[in-house]
Amino acid sequence: MKRSLLLLFPILLLAACASQAPAPVQERGGVAATAKPAPAGTAPSAAAPALYTVKKGDTLYRIALEHGAYYRDLAVWNNIPEPFTIKEGQQLRVSAPTGVVVQPVTTGVPTETRPLSTVPAATEGVRAEPKVNKEPYSDGAWDRAQRATAPVKPVDAKPAEGKPAEAKPAEVKPAEAKTPETRPAEATGALAWAWPAAGKLVTGFGDGNKGIEIAGKEGEPIAAAADGKVFFVGLQKGYGNLLIIGHANGYISVYAHNSKILVAEKQQVVKGQKVAEMGKTDSENGVKLHFEIRQQGKPVDPAGFLPRR
Repeated sequence: MKRSLLLLFPILLLAACASQAPAPVQERGGVAATAKPAPAGTAPSAAAPALYTVKKGDTLYRIALEHGAYYRDLAVWNNIPEPFTIKEGQQLRVSAPTGVVVQPVTTGVPTETRPLSTVPAATEGVRAEPKVNKEPYSDGAWDRAQRATAPVKPVDAKPAEGKPAEAKPAEVKPAEAKTPETRPAEATGALAWAWPAAGKLVTGFGDGNKGIEIAGKEGEPIAAAADGKVFFVGLQKGYGNLLIIGHANGYISVYAHNSKILVAEKQQVVKGQKVAEMGKTDSENGVKLHFEIRQQGKPVDPAGFLPRR
């Protein structure tokens, strides 16, 4: 009886263990949290447009100049009809709306390209096989053919008597290395720039001056500093008779105090083309050219772009 109970005890113990529910397993650390999906119908918020609040004395032309935009584009983006009147406190969008593609300024004259015409191969009258002179068989013809095909014995070349001449190495003078003038990549802007006037530089960039000033005489020629398209022609306070030319890569050039402007808006110009004449309109210190280069509306030092004199 005792032996039977001893044999039965392990069986009952195993049965009791099997009947218990397994303990829950909890994973600790290293497990990434599962992101909950966003509720249906929720769209990501779009980036806020760049806005500018109109201040007293502002004009659409000056705002466009400060932000490196074409003033007619600003008018379209903000539904402002001509004569482009704006009010103090008005908020203006100064960047293109989403989905609007701003066409870059193209420079140069497009060239017409035509595919080269295919020239047919001249096959008529041309034989692909080599020409063979046929000659009737004879003993003489056989001898000539054998001599023509016989291998040529190489001639033993004997070295010339005498002492070989001593080869003297040629004197090679090192070329003088000239250090090329380099410009920073951001300065060139992939554009070829030139001085807009031949006068003396009287005021440099900085200390409140957004460009440079070049001295000259009334009526002296002013040239486009680079290829581009005329953005603006008109009178502006502080700039006088003003000309603005747009260039590739977001650059614009500014020509102020002109006595006469010789180009019109939307006109394509090339570097070195006469676009204005020097004057003193709205100038505090006589005849001069106030010249600026701006990238995306930000004034940059023209000295980093113009060639050294």
